[in-house]
Amino acid sequence: MAVYTEVSDEELNAFVAQYDLGPVLSCKGIAEGVENSNYLLVTGSGPYILTLYEKRTRREDLPFFLGLMEHVADRGVACPLPVHGRDGEALRELCGRPAVIVTYLNGMWPRRIGLNHCARLGEALARLHLAVADFAMVRANALSLPGWTDLFARCADRADTVRPGLRDALAAELAALEAHWPAGLPSGVIHADLFPDNVFFTGDALSGLIDFYFACNDFFAYDAAICLNAWCFEPDGAFNATKARLLLSHYTRVRPLSAAELDALPWLCRGAAVRFLLTRLYDLLNHPPGAFVRPKDPLEYLHKLRFHQQVRGLGEYGLDVP
Repeated sequence: MAVYTEVSDEELNAFVAQYDLGPVLSCKGIAEGVENSNYLLVTGSGPYILTLYEKRTRREDLPFFLGLMEHVADRGVACPLPVHGRDGEALRELCGRPAVIVTYLNGMWPRRIGLNHCARLGEALARLHLAVADFAMVRANALSLPGWTDLFARCADRADTVRPGLRDALAAELAALEAHWPAGLPSGVIHADLFPDNVFFTGDALSGLIDFYFACNDFFAYDAAICLNAWCFEPDGAFNATKARLLLSHYTRVRPLSAAELDALPWLCRGAAVRFLLTRLYDLLNHPPGAFVRPKDPLEYLHKLRFHQQVRGLGEYGLDVP
């Protein structure tokens, strides 16, 4: 269960009293998520999400995240909106943690990913990338090449306890990425964590995007590569090129991908696989005893990396490109 900080009734009522939301009717911890403490808060004016930001979320990054959500929502991207109190402030403190209330987003994330989900995701991702064109704030990606190298250094000595040979495999891949990582691709603010549990649907329609707390500046095509990794592999590990084709083709209907972006796609997919392999490996090796959240399997992303390493053409991503 992803509730790390318990909130007493007295603390909650005093916190909500700073808003024009009516009385607290209920507040229940949300089990999903791994970074922060989240509650489904119901007041006299309806449901909301209360988030307390834990140690891995830097307070100084929060104005960027909250400002981004307001910016893209103003440009038609459905996402939760920070709720401002009577004093005009959205970010405040609860139980010694930075905390916000955001609007409730209807829908559910897809437990079984279908073709329509991938098509709608491609459109939504492209609209997000267009919406940030005039967003002035900047946040560097701490989980790009330098960050991967740092994570690897902190995991290298124990990597082979997870799988023999993993240390050498990661070292070789990081060297290859260092040599081939693209430069100069179209860039701006990306979501950087658009996994299925961060995308809500009502029926066949995509109802919104959530969890912008890894958002940063990087290549737009890298965001698409993260989605290919997260959405287009089947439970048995097989890559579904039809899902990839739908995701990418519906993306390009809204925001065309350049030839340079397409050429770089296999390397971007490899980098995205390494990013999640390393963060999962670090979390597994540093999992505190008795923690509520079970660490995710890093070897899932080793398998995905192996697929991308063997790609010899964009046809393997479902694209009909010479």
